Amino acid sequence: MPEMETVDLQTDLSLFKYDNLEQLPSQYRELNEDERTERVAVAREELGEDVIVLGHNYQRREIVEHADFIGDSYELSKRAADADADYVVFCGVTFMAESADIITDDDQTVILPSMEASCPMAGMAEALQVDAAWAELTAAAPDADIVPITYMNSYADLKAFCADQGGLVCTSSNAHDAFEYAFERGDKVLFLPDKHLGENTAHRLGMEDAVAEWDPWDPESKDASEVADADIVLWDGYCQVHERFTEAHIEAVREQHDDANVIVHPECRREVVEAADVAGSTSTICDTVAEADPGETWAIGTEIHLTNHLQRWHPEVNVVPLCGDACMDCNAMRQVDPNYLTWVLEGLAEGEERNVIEVAPREKELAGLALERMLEI
Repeated sequence: MPEMETVDLQTDLSLFKYDNLEQLPSQYRELNEDERTERVAVAREELGEDVIVLGHNYQRREIVEHADFIGDSYELSKRAADADADYVVFCGVTFMAESADIITDDDQTVILPSMEASCPMAGMAEALQVDAAWAELTAAAPDADIVPITYMNSYADLKAFCADQGGLVCTSSNAHDAFEYAFERGDKVLFLPDKHLGENTAHRLGMEDAVAEWDPWDPESKDASEVADADIVLWDGYCQVHERFTEAHIEAVREQHDDANVIVHPECRREVVEAADVAGSTSTICDTVAEADPGETWAIGTEIHLTNHLQRWHPEVNVVPLCGDACMDCNAMRQVDPNYLTWVLEGLAEGEERNVIEVAPREKELAGLALERMLEI
């Protein structure tokens, strides 16, 4: 396994880290919803309190209906840590299951139903790549104390890297606090992997003129010496779902609904956040709709399945997708097919663990430190 240059840690590209992928057996591929529901119920009954099923907000209805808890990634990891269950079945993507493994007890096993559920944005900032780029950036600014901050939507080894370099993790709700923490301890911030959340946070702090965007792998992009003067260096990563939203979508929904309120995720482009009425995390979006007055119209700028859930959960509110038919689901979350959930639960009932997510001890220790620093803020 490759050794990182600036951190005493061995890791690999995410594509190769989890090579225990198992294909869904053919006998599971044609199950219909009624069959799945019955078989999941039987497996859950047999497993009892030995298993907890977590469903991310972006999962389809057929998944969240079987979940003990529904929420965003870190909220669900905390639910896992608070549970007494031996098995945590995390219906999300790889980095979320890793976070759950980091903060749960050693005797708890985290399972990701489909090992193909890998967040594209997390893959835009692989720790090995960041490690090499860090060497360039620190060489270009030898007298500066640069503090790396990684968004929760990143792999465990990147969280570990940030901890080792004096940095921390943040969520979309506390990114501004993480920036302030970093500037109290250093001169500059390297924020990864979501440039849009980074830019929106810089605006919130009144530091929009102190930002440089950086893609070390693009020959057309700036090199390290050109971005080293900036107080905030934004890694050129983004969420493929949230980057789809545009100002035109907001204009269109307001033409269709005169009284529409627009709420978007801070992973959206800066101009979309500026044009919206509210920007906030998935939890903020859920709370906003839950607290809305009956008859209010809320256009939701995030992954389409959460919009669909909110429509079902709050029929008294007129919940509409911000981009109408153009809204699409997260292709990584889509990999957690309900048949996969059936398969892993029945396997556990038979004493067989499939698609286990386990973070290496040193990586887990450092990533846990990055999370602890986040909790300090």
